[in-house]
Amino acid sequence: MNTYSIGIDIGGTNTDIGIVRNDGLCLAKRNLPSNRYFDASIYVSDICQEITALMQENGIAAIDGIGIAAPAGNYYTGCIENATNLNFKGVIDLAAMFRSHLDVPVVVSNDANAAAYGELVYGGAKGMKHFVMFTLGTGVGSGIVVDGKLVHGKTGAAGELGHAILIPEGRPCGCGRNGCLETYTSATGIRRTALEMLKSTPDYDGALATVKPEELTSKMVGDAAQNGDPLALKVFEKTGYWLGIALANAVAFSGPEAIFLMGGPVKAGEVLMKPVRESFKKHLCFVYDGSVDVRVSELPDNDAAILGAAALTKA
Repeated sequence: MNTYSIGIDIGGTNTDIGIVRNDGLCLAKRNLPSNRYFDASIYVSDICQEITALMQENGIAAIDGIGIAAPAGNYYTGCIENATNLNFKGVIDLAAMFRSHLDVPVVVSNDANAAAYGELVYGGAKGMKHFVMFTLGTGVGSGIVVDGKLVHGKTGAAGELGHAILIPEGRPCGCGRNGCLETYTSATGIRRTALEMLKSTPDYDGALATVKPEELTSKMVGDAAQNGDPLALKVFEKTGYWLGIALANAVAFSGPEAIFLMGGPVKAGEVLMKPVRESFKKHLCFVYDGSVDVRVSELPDNDAAILGAAALTKA
């Protein structure tokens, strides 16, 4: 018998809403512009209207629950807590607001934890009890699964490995510290590395030479690297080296069966994954040799965020 849940992925610009069958098929999706809302109650009301429409259009009378991946989402409280990239500020009791419209269980967490649980329920981590998920985007997020359960910690904010310091006194980070992993291996970090290399290589005349600094993106660097551009390849070699160190450190404290990577930079393929695996092998403590590998997420790109959110209802 098929059952259904709702997955909601809240971003600073857009909110994606989807209805997901228990086998991981996303039946239908809707989208709302998050950045147009300044009142959380109106925002939630409009999302609930979209959910009702999705259910009616697909002939679904009941859902098991709603899973929400949100910036600064707290699993314990069901709240968004002082998200910096949303127009509605402070502590927003999102779970309670949704339950006031739709009388079903509501689970809230951050996007990286949702991605990890999506991998566990619908992706390549099926059957695993121990793994780590790294999400590479504007920042770097991570979700840690131990004994088949997400690690939330005392405050609900455990697993922020993107803010583990990789290089002491290194690049300034939005969190207020310096040298965090995300300042080197996120899409933003890749762009910064490319700009640094371009500045220090005045005789470079490759594909990125004519791109204005303010227009350069990590995708441009990735595309150039895939086409064999020497500077772009060096950018990804450095990025992979740094990320491999972080993955080896993650193994040291959690002993996972696998580490999964997902996000825009991962789409560059082997130009990133090869140096990541080489650095990972080099820096991995010998007691873990042969016990863990590095994999790319198996969640479908177009539906990954919604599937991850919906999977939270299985937590």
